[in-house]
Amino acid sequence: MAYHLSLSLSLSLLLFTYFPSNSQSNQFCEAGIGYDEVGCGISSSSTKLLIKGGTVVNAHHQEIADVYVKDGIIVAVKPNLTVGDDVKVIDATGKFVMPGGIDPHTHLAMEALNTESVDDFFSGQAAALAGINSFKFFLAYKGVLMVNDELLLEGLKRCKSLGALAMVHAENGDAVFEGQKRMIQLGITGPEGHALSRPPLLEGEATARAIRLAGFVNTPLYVVHVMSIDAMEEIAKARKSGQRVIGEPVVSGLALDDSGLWDSDFTTASKYVMSPPIRASGHGKALQDALSNGVLQLVGTDHCVFNSTQKASGIDDFRKIPNGVNGIEERMHLVWDLMVESGQISVTDYVRVTSTECARIFNIYPRKGAIIAGSDADIIILNPKSTFEINARSHHSRTDTNVYEGRRGKGKVEVTIAGGRVVWENNELKVVPGSGKYIEMAPFSYLFSGIDRADASYLSSLNAPVKRFKSTT
Repeated sequence: MAYHLSLSLSLSLLLFTYFPSNSQSNQFCEAGIGYDEVGCGISSSSTKLLIKGGTVVNAHHQEIADVYVKDGIIVAVKPNLTVGDDVKVIDATGKFVMPGGIDPHTHLAMEALNTESVDDFFSGQAAALAGINSFKFFLAYKGVLMVNDELLLEGLKRCKSLGALAMVHAENGDAVFEGQKRMIQLGITGPEGHALSRPPLLEGEATARAIRLAGFVNTPLYVVHVMSIDAMEEIAKARKSGQRVIGEPVVSGLALDDSGLWDSDFTTASKYVMSPPIRASGHGKALQDALSNGVLQLVGTDHCVFNSTQKASGIDDFRKIPNGVNGIEERMHLVWDLMVESGQISVTDYVRVTSTECARIFNIYPRKGAIIAGSDADIIILNPKSTFEINARSHHSRTDTNVYEGRRGKGKVEVTIAGGRVVWENNELKVVPGSGKYIEMAPFSYLFSGIDRADASYLSSLNAPVKRFKSTT
């Protein structure tokens, strides 16, 4: 059982929850990030902001209004606000003002296959949440992280008693292990062997099994990185029956297909290796449809990056390629371009799937995930007319490759505000070291509402134990 700590912060997604260590603060200073005329670690930015004339978007409503921020908190959201002179004013006319995106699924400074992912909490601009109210269980990675059904059941019961959300990486680890041996026996040792060894049916089987066991315990379940039609259909069926199951697609599954795994260049092919694998053409569009109609609820990234040298450790055996792709920096732009620009979801739905629903699930709404008076001032300003291009030369990750290399689209985050301070503007990163803070997340989110009543109804329906007479002969 591994606890899940990975709501995160990047240029376009915000949840300011991490205190960098002294060594990490030094990294900021050495890189010149956070330096100003006052000195490293101190920001001269105004603590008062007025965002004028933008279209303020929440999950269920949008309006043209001004947003006034003071000391890290949203004070007012109204048209034509008038404030004092000591306020930094940002003109958002013609742009969308939205809650900072929350990425529910990242792996930073994560150990894997005797190496560590290259993005830590400094380079990933990430945040770990304490007051932990979720736990992640791996049904994959036999002999390393995988739990069997007995341990999963015990974990589900414990999560229920704590009011914590059980999260599951759903692949059949035993069958994957068999699939890997089969590929090696066939002489398939390259990155394509990774995908071939863990087909969609194994993701579907594990998803179905986890859902049924969660139903048996009667506790909510969150299925991470839903990558296939097989898994998505199991979630759809469970939700239709009334079971409390959350399905999380990730950007790579929505935006990519598996063709890159067959590239003749190993460096190119290996950068696409992740688990569950990026699927064949058709799965991504089905996941987009499921996100647009509510079968899947929010978008993560499963950001876990390794550089080409680390990936090369598996050049003769795909089983040794560290698993993971990027996405923490690209998520907000790609979801806009894929889902909003294409007309598949509305602007308010965009806020829901990138921010609000995550805040609700992890019980930090409306402090996060909303542009309303009293909420934390974690805000993005997105220009729907601006364009973006993704490449490894300009991204802020430490990895030397990017699975979205060369991708262009519309909808660019031009300003990012974290805790009431501008940290990204005019293509310039203005991060201040040491400004993060831990956020406690209370247990028993809305997903647990009515669980006790359902348990009581189940017990009363048993008509047991039956009183029986003992035989006297």
